[in-house]
Amino acid sequence: MSFFPYHALTEIAQEIRSKNVSPVEIIELHLKRIEAVQPSLNAFVHLDAEGARQQARVAERSLSHGAQLGPLRGVPLTVKSCIDVAGWPCPAGSLLRKDYVAKHDAPLVSRLKSAGAILLGNTNTPEFLMAYETDNLLTGKTSNPWDLAYSSGGSSGGEAAAIAAGCSAGGVGSDGGGSIRVPAHFCGVCGLKPTPGRVPGTGHFPPGAGAFSWIGVVGPMARTIADVRALFEVMAGPDAGDALSAPVPLRAYREGDLRGTRIGILESEGLGVATPETRAAVARAAKLLCERGFTVEPFQLNCLDRALDLWWFFFGPVIGNLIQHRFAGHENQISPMLCEYLSCATSGNSITLDQFTKACAERDLLRAEILRRMQDTPVLLSPVSTGPAFRHGQGNYFPGTGYRDTMRFSQWLNLAGFPGVSVPVAVSNEGLPIGVQVIARPFEDELALAVAEAIEQARGPWQAPLLENA
Repeated sequence: MSFFPYHALTEIAQEIRSKNVSPVEIIELHLKRIEAVQPSLNAFVHLDAEGARQQARVAERSLSHGAQLGPLRGVPLTVKSCIDVAGWPCPAGSLLRKDYVAKHDAPLVSRLKSAGAILLGNTNTPEFLMAYETDNLLTGKTSNPWDLAYSSGGSSGGEAAAIAAGCSAGGVGSDGGGSIRVPAHFCGVCGLKPTPGRVPGTGHFPPGAGAFSWIGVVGPMARTIADVRALFEVMAGPDAGDALSAPVPLRAYREGDLRGTRIGILESEGLGVATPETRAAVARAAKLLCERGFTVEPFQLNCLDRALDLWWFFFGPVIGNLIQHRFAGHENQISPMLCEYLSCATSGNSITLDQFTKACAERDLLRAEILRRMQDTPVLLSPVSTGPAFRHGQGNYFPGTGYRDTMRFSQWLNLAGFPGVSVPVAVSNEGLPIGVQVIARPFEDELALAVAEAIEQARGPWQAPLLENA
């Protein structure tokens, strides 16, 4: 099959609808691909080969009987192993959850299945999702399909690697500080961190609930923006289990309607300094948009250093203090990366109620200030991180060189609740992909996708990793 293994999700769906290929053939091709690359990538935690084959046979019979087909009929997908799929282990990278088997599908999983998607398996994460490199004591590390010596990112690193390597047509990650966008950037695929409430987070571990539930979201990942949009449209919608979910209708944008839209190239001293290649990728994306009729100009935001301090307050001390109690008496079963996170997150004084309530209020005021600044510039461009993928073991939480310095471009969006899309734009001198981040205002996820797709179309065809030579 000439378009395998790097075909688009929408392409597969069309080929199946046209009866040019059967769902059984598609699933078998993907299972063979997984068998070939899993030993080197280690992207999967659980593979449900027989379940996928059975679903494919059902889909094929439905097709032959002329049944009404869902938009994802026969399309092979994966999900991050912190999202409940009934009957599957969902360990979130932890020995303490190795025996956990989900009893029910998360709402987003139910929606994908109802649309006809076939779930192949779930993918690797760092323990409790708390790192930008995917490695743990339960299932080990996941490598980057572009170069096996490099990280696939985290915490949706297994998902990004599986999609980039052609093991699945797309899937679902989650993002509390860049955990969809950074792995997508590292592995050369696309990913959307939605506005909190657009896609229900019910059935995700750790659960998103309470006064800071807007930090983390679940969202789609795929090789093209059109495929990300197709997944988003299936998964989006309110759910009673997600307190932030909102009945926001889906919107469609045509590029012609958007030309003339003001797009800002984000500048802020609080974000740090990206590598020259990374800055060049953003400049290239801006130039491509200018050539397609968009108005692109520098855009200054000077409040992001405080936004990042607040993000760390919630992501670090608040969440760290909540989860550390789970490990009492099990300290020898915790991965080194999670130990490092907990050490950094809980090293200060105990959090007071006064600190917490003031931080919540300041977050809302800061978000309102950013929105005022973006009133006439609804879209921003920025790096995803300061550079491309790092080598295995080089990520850390330490001051100066760690995640709080290298991932600042992504983290502030989680504090403010803004949607962001990572779209691949360039390749570094070392042969690693470089993504650019497209940022929109809350509940304007479709606008971010439309601008990202304009960049993608101007960039040219998606570039596959040279996995066989990695």
